[in-house]
Amino acid sequence: MWDYITERHSQLLYQSYQHLSLVIQCVVLATVIAVALAVVVHRNPRIAALAGGISAVGLTIPSFALLGLLIPLAGIGTATSVIAVTFYASLPILRNAVVGLAGVDATLIESARGMGMGATRTLLRIELPLAWPVILAGVRVSAQMSMGIAAIAAYVLGPGLGSFIFTGLTQIGGANALNSALVGTLGVVLLALILDAVLLFVGRLTTSRGIRV
Repeated sequence: MWDYITERHSQLLYQSYQHLSLVIQCVVLATVIAVALAVVVHRNPRIAALAGGISAVGLTIPSFALLGLLIPLAGIGTATSVIAVTFYASLPILRNAVVGLAGVDATLIESARGMGMGATRTLLRIELPLAWPVILAGVRVSAQMSMGIAAIAAYVLGPGLGSFIFTGLTQIGGANALNSALVGTLGVVLLALILDAVLLFVGRLTTSRGIRV
């Protein structure tokens, strides 16, 4: 396998970069969308429960099925991959964001309002910082899940390491088929571990000391 890696190291590095870039961009986009939705719905218990239900149901949709449904709409390639990865990435973040915002002590919000803070300032200065550890936990779960979804997106010719996995699986019994599948799989696992370590570090930097777990 080492010879296989050395012969294709440039391609591996480039597709690893593509894979990581796709996941990071989709997770960032998903975080913005999910947190914005959570801000809108978290004060209404019924709508918040509905959002949680949608998150749970969404995760049960097979990724192959979603990719197949998106092909007539977005075609084959990066666009379909981005839509699919962002969709799955947003679900755990939405659920955690709703839980995190709902868990902020109401007395703190009332105190902030009593000090003259408006709704927007209270959200940015009080609610989101206190909910951030829970939201970030959802982001970490989302990032790990998105690594696998991005690999499956190779089914629609999406960028990343998934092409190595699919090449190996479609050529089982052929030369280097096992090496191709193993290299792609191990590359995805390694990228997932690196990204999780980065997010853990980001969490340490962005979470107030008083609320760190």
